[in-house]
Amino acid sequence: MNKTIKTTVAVLAAALFASVSGIAAAQVNSLRGVQADAVDQAPRDLQYQGKKPGLQKPIARTFKEQPPLIPHALANFDEITLEENQCMSCHSEEKYKEKKATKLGDSHMTAVPGGGAKKVMNMTRWQCNNCHVGQVDAKPLVDNTFKGNITAKP
Repeated sequence: MNKTIKTTVAVLAAALFASVSGIAAAQVNSLRGVQADAVDQAPRDLQYQGKKPGLQKPIARTFKEQPPLIPHALANFDEITLEENQCMSCHSEEKYKEKKATKLGDSHMTAVPGGGAKKVMNMTRWQCNNCHVGQVDAKPLVDNTFKGNITAKP
């Protein structure tokens, strides 16, 4: 008898689930206005605002803790790997004056053990584009009322 009750409950549960699923699926509407399984269209390829590095002024920050934004195009730069970081060819302590670039921040440096005052780049800061991002000229996707905590300088 116990087996019969279990079988009956299982059949009733399956029938209920099937009918509820059919009702729920018919009432679901996508927020983006297309079928959920429809293939998304590829976004437009937007161009970065700046062109050649060194020709743009730094982009003003909107809040104190904001990492500097990248004011130049990134298209011709190699991917950052464990062995190579092309950003350092301009922004390193040794090259920034010659290249007229922003110097790598002191927060990105660490002391060399037994090296006295010598510092090297901290490898936890090696992947620059985790925080620093380029800017594209695109209209906002949603309204934005954000107000930064930095006042504009007169």
